[in-house]
Amino acid sequence: MTSYVNSPSTPAPAPTSPAESGQVAQRATDASPVWAALPPRERARALVAAADALEANRAELVAVAMSETGLSEARLTGELTRTAVQLRLFADTIVDGTYLDVRIDDADPHFALGVRPDLRRYRMPVGPVLNFAASNFPFAFSVAGGDTAAALAAGNPVIVKAHSGHPMLSERTGAIVAAALEVAGAPVGTLQLIYGQAAGVDLLKDPRIAAASFTGSIRAGRILADIAAARPAPIPFYGELGSVNPAFVTRAALSERADTIADGYVASVSGSAGQLCTKPGFLFLPVGHGLADALAGRADTVAEHRLLNPGIAAGYRARRASILAAPGVTPIAEGSLRFDNEGQGWATPTIVSVRVDDLIAQRDALLDEAFGPLSIVVEYESEDELAAHAEDLFEGNLTGTVHAGAGEASLSLRALIRWIAEHAGRVLFGGWPTGVAVTPAMQHGGPWPATTNDTSTSVGSAAIDRFLRPVAYQDMPQALLPEPLRDENPWDVPQQRGLEGESLTWGHI
Repeated sequence: MTSYVNSPSTPAPAPTSPAESGQVAQRATDASPVWAALPPRERARALVAAADALEANRAELVAVAMSETGLSEARLTGELTRTAVQLRLFADTIVDGTYLDVRIDDADPHFALGVRPDLRRYRMPVGPVLNFAASNFPFAFSVAGGDTAAALAAGNPVIVKAHSGHPMLSERTGAIVAAALEVAGAPVGTLQLIYGQAAGVDLLKDPRIAAASFTGSIRAGRILADIAAARPAPIPFYGELGSVNPAFVTRAALSERADTIADGYVASVSGSAGQLCTKPGFLFLPVGHGLADALAGRADTVAEHRLLNPGIAAGYRARRASILAAPGVTPIAEGSLRFDNEGQGWATPTIVSVRVDDLIAQRDALLDEAFGPLSIVVEYESEDELAAHAEDLFEGNLTGTVHAGAGEASLSLRALIRWIAEHAGRVLFGGWPTGVAVTPAMQHGGPWPATTNDTSTSVGSAAIDRFLRPVAYQDMPQALLPEPLRDENPWDVPQQRGLEGESLTWGHI
């Protein structure tokens, strides 16, 4: 087995040339109808084969990921497992067939509005998908991560623009997964990789690409979203961009479990060096909370952790300095940040405090996401004003968290929960947002700037919806219909059927 760890003879893959990008796009285009036509169980078996291959190569892949990203073995081992679980979840989703949303309305000469034709609607794959991989999840949001798994499950070939932060891991993961898919019956070109920013932009403009997904910064995501929208034929662009995930603690919650709140908050801020899209960037505590010493003590016990790459470390240094220099900001745990000779940064948690009025006054300096182990404690006077403060301060987020006392259900608490639901994709009660369960009911998305499309999710089985397009067939002969729409139902998927004469009973409740 080839090892890429500390191997100077193994250079990072070269940027993909325009000619190579064109070949990649054409292979995906050629594979598209073949992959889409595979019966659900065959496509599901291919996804399971990919999951098995990842786990069979766990030791090698985790070692490469540790070398390139600085993340811990425990974190990466768990993330690889999560990536395999995502593939298996989508395998079951395919076999279940509900995601196709098959609707059949029988021809009806007695329809309430006149003669109704035979109508059959389902959701079909959109075509080749371009996925821009993330830096902070080298498995779960990268080559074989959630976006790739969802697009493949929907029946689309996927081209992954590999992230420059882990190029050798990307190459190895892509080779392993593509081979497993093809051995299981997928056509050549079902999963491919490209390298380099220019190649990603070129393919995003290519008319053969039908949709794109992205996880990264607001700046880069907005540029790519605008490119997708400005194409002669615009395409859907599903970007996850930025989130500060505010958390709110009531006085009752603080009096009941102050130590537990302090433990959970510091762990959530410092996990993976704070390089998580769900890190709580702001914690609202009542004035006089008395938690400063507890937070400082817990932060001081956290060992330094390497940031993902020199670019992220430099960005964190600038953001941290800006926050520490802002008027009204008081350090609770100043933390540390050191650099080695290669520009890699090593950090311990920084936690600061600010009064809510000062946060409002310094919003330009303080409200942007700090990608790293830094969070801001916001001191408020009245719980009755929390929802109003949130409305004044925050745009869309992936999450919002509430810590309340046992049985607490005040009008102000209800107003706060309602505000979070209107401005975030996931509302947490009593927990912490880092840690996203891969499960059918998960929602990982939110209003701008958390995502470019707040009606979708990038985690959970509903993530498949992004890469499907509805189409209806009218009066089509059975032999010419797609398999899920035929009366014989060879794919054995759920079919919702409107029967002849049924419209005459509509509204008779």
